[in-house]
Amino acid sequence: MRNEDRIRRYIAQEAARLMYEEGVGEYRDAKRKAARRFGSEKALSLGSHLPSNAEIHGELQRLINLHEEKVLPERLMRLRLAALGLMDLLSPFRPYLVGSVLTGAVTEQSDIDLHLFADSSEEVEEFLRREGIPFEQEVVTIRHGGEFIEYPHIYLDEEGVVVECTVYPLDAIHRIPKSSITGRPMERANEKKLRKLIVDTSQSTDKT
Repeated sequence: MRNEDRIRRYIAQEAARLMYEEGVGEYRDAKRKAARRFGSEKALSLGSHLPSNAEIHGELQRLINLHEEKVLPERLMRLRLAALGLMDLLSPFRPYLVGSVLTGAVTEQSDIDLHLFADSSEEVEEFLRREGIPFEQEVVTIRHGGEFIEYPHIYLDEEGVVVECTVYPLDAIHRIPKSSITGRPMERANEKKLRKLIVDTSQSTDKT
């Protein structure tokens, strides 16, 4: 194996470990943190030696399969049921589930990621206040091509699990964001699709 490939694999494994053991939530952050193990100056020069998000995801999935085989089905079902309940509550905002709870690559630190659609984030916030649901909010700036776009994020707590709701404009509901792992349109599920997934998974488990 070439030295460049060894470095790339090491960083992918270390980034996956950081996500699995320390709860680092973003591939970008885990990658940077892992690269710094080579030293700050060296990390800046690694360039193309840095692994893709897909490579890190593969290593993370390997760790989950290795250590979580017995508890993964119960944890995944619990998180999906929690997500379904929240989606029912937030149905006025046409929620979609995305991320690890949908794909199945969940760890003990995994959160629930929802995409909501509304005229404004204030509309969602007012709804939560009326329902008596505590929340925190921030604006996250994301770069798309050469353009920086601000997206409101609203954070809820569901029995100790962080729920991250990204609020998109209503007219963006048919524009599926690209996955940071594959670069293709991300997998997402509305309430009906998630409910079917839960039923199918439950029936499959009952047969084993």
